[in-house]
Amino acid sequence: MCLLLVEDYIGVMTQAPVTAGRSPRRGSRRHDREIVALALPAFGALVAEPLFVMADSAIVGHLGTAQLAGLGVASAMLTTVVGVFVFLAYATTAAVARRVGAGELAAAIRQGMDGIWLALLLGAVIVVVVLPTAPALIDLFGASPTAAPHGTTYLRISAFGIPAMLVVLAATGVLRGLQDTRTPLCVAVGGFLANAVLNAVLVYGAGLGIAGSAWGTVIAQCAMAAVYLGVVIRGARRQGASLRPDVAGIRACAGAGAPLLVRTLSLRAILVIATAVAARLGDANIAAHQIVLSLWNLLAFALDAIAIAGQAIIGRYLGANDAQGARDACRRMVQWGIATGVVLCLLIIASRPLFLPLFTSDSVVRDTALPALLMIALAQPICGIVFVLDGVLMGAGDGPYLAWAMLITLAVFTPAALLVPATGGGLTALWGAMTLMMAVRMLTLWLRSRSGRWIVTGATR
Repeated sequence: MCLLLVEDYIGVMTQAPVTAGRSPRRGSRRHDREIVALALPAFGALVAEPLFVMADSAIVGHLGTAQLAGLGVASAMLTTVVGVFVFLAYATTAAVARRVGAGELAAAIRQGMDGIWLALLLGAVIVVVVLPTAPALIDLFGASPTAAPHGTTYLRISAFGIPAMLVVLAATGVLRGLQDTRTPLCVAVGGFLANAVLNAVLVYGAGLGIAGSAWGTVIAQCAMAAVYLGVVIRGARRQGASLRPDVAGIRACAGAGAPLLVRTLSLRAILVIATAVAARLGDANIAAHQIVLSLWNLLAFALDAIAIAGQAIIGRYLGANDAQGARDACRRMVQWGIATGVVLCLLIIASRPLFLPLFTSDSVVRDTALPALLMIALAQPICGIVFVLDGVLMGAGDGPYLAWAMLITLAVFTPAALLVPATGGGLTALWGAMTLMMAVRMLTLWLRSRSGRWIVTGATR
């Protein structure tokens, strides 16, 4: 059903590219419909992705503690790799959306294919690196002697699925750029269900243990990539777009993605520093930090869904040379971000008596986590603005500014976080530094959005 939806969309865009892309200034209701239509399926797809690891953990956990510990280390590494290369989705979304807005659908799909070819090349390089170094990588993450062999097994097998994982990122970007977030939702849900079934069959039915879990995930990931490729290839053939790798196009995709890679690495560094500081504060603080961080990541899915809608919508308006439409959409999405942040804030405050007992029965950990939990609740409106403006600037292809803004944010956050244990501060002070980090991001992104320098119209930036 979802595959038919995207093919129908491609057909409609071919028949009326000017009407779909170069529309006059729209009212807030029109923007609301666009945001909801893109953001809700995007949120579903984002939530479905972590379920892969949860399914693996639930099945492998019954094999033993050592197997589960090995899976934990290996899956953390794989999640990090995918997170680092998420620019494959972001950069592709912006580039494809611009071409769609300009009514150049064949060129849009061609640009999407360049992103997919880049994903395959990067995936191949990672496989070549990971296979021989898997034991050393597992040891580097501090796996115990009993867990390390299981982690190595899982990592080596899972490495074969990395190219498929990166293709899924790039192809997701293609469909988002085509203003379609329903197909990624369908593929994500289907992939999760297939992964759960395959894991159960291979781990217990075939008796393969943790290796069966890894192979089940690889098969599910390859199937997801195949579905995406089928949709994109059919669209390319319908539009007469070439499927061959284009060196110049691949190089352009890499160039557009490089600043976003810097942005992502800076953000990852902030999270690593925060966890390292929490670990120095003692067991109760690091345990409470993990609880608060897990909620922070969950809330990020809701806000990131609006950001994804922003990438697709802003890119389309700019490609259609509709600068005013892009400004209006940006303003409306910021309002959505603030409203969503306020709702999330109230939900956290109202549910805090129920939330913390789900994770721990230790009263010390709960008492430590509660003030930090309230702090991230109050910070949600700020987070809403940050996520939305981040998505807007990504959709505009303003990657270099995003990279510099995150480097500035990292430079401000690092000393603030490192001073927490030095000054005797606790977890609440650490999350105060995290709130400061988000405030700095909001300031840098707001200044850029106000300047209007991100508004560069045309099929390419």
